Amino acid sequence: MKNRWKMTAAMFGAVALLAGCGAEDSGENTGTEEDGQFVVGMEAAYAPYNWTQIGEENGAVQIEGSNEYAGGYDVEIAKRIAEGLGQELVIVKTEWDGLVPALQSDKIDAIIAGMSPTEDRKETIDFSDPYLESQLVMVVATGSEYENATSLADFSGAKVTAQLNTFHYGMIDQIEGVEKQAAMENFSAMRVALQSGVIDGYVSEYPEAVSAAQANEDFTFVEFEDGFETNPEDTTIAIGLRKGEEKIEEINEILSEITEEERQELMDQAIANQPSAQ
Repeated sequence: MKNRWKMTAAMFGAVALLAGCGAEDSGENTGTEEDGQFVVGMEAAYAPYNWTQIGEENGAVQIEGSNEYAGGYDVEIAKRIAEGLGQELVIVKTEWDGLVPALQSDKIDAIIAGMSPTEDRKETIDFSDPYLESQLVMVVATGSEYENATSLADFSGAKVTAQLNTFHYGMIDQIEGVEKQAAMENFSAMRVALQSGVIDGYVSEYPEAVSAAQANEDFTFVEFEDGFETNPEDTTIAIGLRKGEEKIEEINEILSEITEEERQELMDQAIANQPSAQ
């Protein structure tokens, strides 16, 4: 898994902090069956998967009801799906906790937001085949006592958190003696907490950790030699769909046509194209 995410130094140098922290549900209900639109919900605040930017550079898509645009790996996947379905892509910026309710209430047609197809989520929504595999790491402060950690045991006594309502947060329980902190709503909040010393580290996935480290020299991350025990469903990313969605087979077919090499290229581009903080 680790080798899949190797990137050039030039590309690393291009990475910057994601734009925008807030995310709001537009509240509009647009159905694809009637208007030919494929309406996708995402936070637009989880670089390099998805982020908010001012213009349409690097293929960003305008956010519904906003003058802002969404870019990132998830947006590129959404564009491929919409094209394959022959529909217009519409991006709806939605808080993480609001994504599943928005899908269930027909405000969006799909969740493409770096979401893992966990068993708990499968009870309420369906998922496509995976479109990404990743690994868990720990983002820490540069120069801290945890910078050279190699195992979970090295974080005994550390103040650690993760994003609210993600499987990342539950993984903290595998660290014996850890001081588990309250979960935080988004990665921007966790970065602020880490830089201010409120926490010693937060659990993340490799692409987001690269984003954090390259955007701010005060951050680095630990790739464990003896790390978290995870289920395959936890370390894959898939498209969230309503229960019984008829288009799921068609969407899976479109995904199958995107090769592993293309997926890696899309992620590399996303990491390189992230906008500076605004």
